Amino acid sequence: MQLAEQVGPYLTTAVSAYGVAVFARAESAAVDATANLGRRILQAVWRRRDEQGRAELEAAVQDAAEAPEDEDAAAAVRQQVKRAMREDAELLAELARILPVAGETVNVTASGERSIAAKTIGTAVTGDNTTIRP
Repeated sequence: MQLAEQVGPYLTTAVSAYGVAVFARAESAAVDATANLGRRILQAVWRRRDEQGRAELEAAVQDAAEAPEDEDAAAAVRQQVKRAMREDAELLAELARILPVAGETVNVTASGERSIAAKTIGTAVTGDNTTIRP
């Protein structure tokens, strides 16, 4: 479960930045990339869980958000994610795709009005009166 170990720092940072709102919040430019990736990981896990699994994950995130210095609370969040990955091969593959490759560093700068920066993107549109056709 090397992947489970990799996600730990992202989860901790996301919980610190977003708290339980991590499940409802969109990515924030004001929050660093680590927290945003952790948010994406937690949302992916949350979407694939049943009602009970979601409640357990939310409770673990709430505990970790309320006690950021508590390693046991952070470990409970990691355990929820690890369990979800063990039970769902598609989730495991999805998380493997979004995690950076070990040792990979990506630096991107976007400046100016309507500028964007992305490592991977499908379609990006900036500008007025743009039409996208299939």
